[in-house]
Amino acid sequence: MPFPRGKKPTTCKIPKHNTNGPENQQDGLQTKRSSSSPQGAPKKRTAFIDITNAHKIELSNPIKRKDPIKMLQKKASVFAKNDDTLKKSAVSSSEEQIQELKNVVSPVEKPVEPCSKASIPPHLLPPQIPPEFDIDSEHLSDSTHAPEYAKDIFDYLKSREEKFVLSDYMAYQPNLNSNMRAILVDWLVEVQENFELNHETLYLAVKMMDHYLAVTQAKRESLQLIGSTAMLIASKFEERAPPCVDDFLYICDDAYKRSQLIIMEISILQALNLDINIPVPYRFLRRYAKCVNAGMDTLTLSRFFCELSLLEMEFVPVRASLLASACLLIALVTKDLGGWTPCLQFHSGYNVEDLVPVVRKLHHMLSSPPDSKLAIIRSKYAHKVFFEVALIPTVNLQKLEGFLK
Repeated sequence: MPFPRGKKPTTCKIPKHNTNGPENQQDGLQTKRSSSSPQGAPKKRTAFIDITNAHKIELSNPIKRKDPIKMLQKKASVFAKNDDTLKKSAVSSSEEQIQELKNVVSPVEKPVEPCSKASIPPHLLPPQIPPEFDIDSEHLSDSTHAPEYAKDIFDYLKSREEKFVLSDYMAYQPNLNSNMRAILVDWLVEVQENFELNHETLYLAVKMMDHYLAVTQAKRESLQLIGSTAMLIASKFEERAPPCVDDFLYICDDAYKRSQLIIMEISILQALNLDINIPVPYRFLRRYAKCVNAGMDTLTLSRFFCELSLLEMEFVPVRASLLASACLLIALVTKDLGGWTPCLQFHSGYNVEDLVPVVRKLHHMLSSPPDSKLAIIRSKYAHKVFFEVALIPTVNLQKLEGFLK
C-alpha cells in the first residue's frame, strides 16, 4: 500500500527498559507484541539475532551490575597469575633465543644429493644422437623446426605405419581395376594443382581413398565421389583455408549432390575409425633429404618419383618411409651425389638391402613408356617451378645397381 504524500511512514522503535518516560508516550497507542508464540505456534526468529548469536543476550531483563569489590579481587588474582606466566615465558624465551643463536652461528649443513639421471624415466630422456648424425642442432634457435622433438616425431610416425599397412585390394573390387584407380589419382593431382593445395594433402587423400576401398566395395560411378571426398577430408586436416563442399561439387561437374558428398564423408571417416593421421612419404622425403643436405632440385626430383608411384597399384602395400627412402636414393644417384649414407641409415632405420626391391620397381616404372592418359604429373614437374625434373633422363640401371651392393 503506498504511503500518503507529505507524511513519513511509521517506524517501529525498539522499546527501552523504562517505558514510563515521556519519550515513549507517543507510542502508547501501539500494542507491543509478545516474544512468546501464541497458542503453541512456531516461535518467530530475528535473522540478525540468529546470525550473530545475539540470542544469548537477555533483552527483557535489565543489566545486572556486579559488585565492584568482587571485581577488583578477581582482577588482582588475574594479574598475579599473569605475572607468574610472564616470568616462566621470559625464562623459556631466553633459552630459545640462546638456542637460535647457536643454530645461526653453527648451522647444520645437510649434504645435497645430486640428481641422478637414473631417477628420470627412460621415455623422458632425450634420444642419444651421435654428433656426426645430428641434423637438428643447427635449428635450435628456430622453434618452427622443433629440433628437440624432431627425431621423436619421425620415430613415432614410422611406428604408426604398422597400423596402416595395406595389400592389393583390387582382387576384392569386382567393379574396379588398377587403370580406373590411376585415372582417379591423376585427376586428384590436377585438383591439387587447381586449388593450390599442399602436397601433403594430395598424399593423404590418396591414402584415405585406398584404405576406404580396401574395406568397402565401390561402384565405378561413385569412384570420383570417393576421391573428391577424400580430398575434402585431407584439406580439412592439412590446409589453413580448405576448399568448401561447393568447390568439390563444382570440380565434379555437379555429378553429385551435396547430401551425397556429406554421406560419403561420414562413410570414409567411419571406415577409418576417425583416425586420419596416416604417415605419408612426402614428410619422410623432406626429413631424409636433410640428412645429406640435398638441394631443392634433388628433393624435387625425388618428389617426382614418389608422386608417380601414386599411380601404380604395386606401391600401395609399400610403407611410406621405405618408399621415400627408395625415391631419394634414385634421386641421389641420378644427381651423382652418392648413395645411401650412414646418416640416412641412422635416421631412416633402413639398410641398402632393405631398399633394393623397391628401388628396382621404381626404376622399372620410370623406364616404362608413359601413358598418354596419365600425363598430369609429368607435365606438372616439367615446369620451371619444379626445376623441369620430369625432363631429366632416367639413370642407367647398371649405375644404380652399383649403389645397391
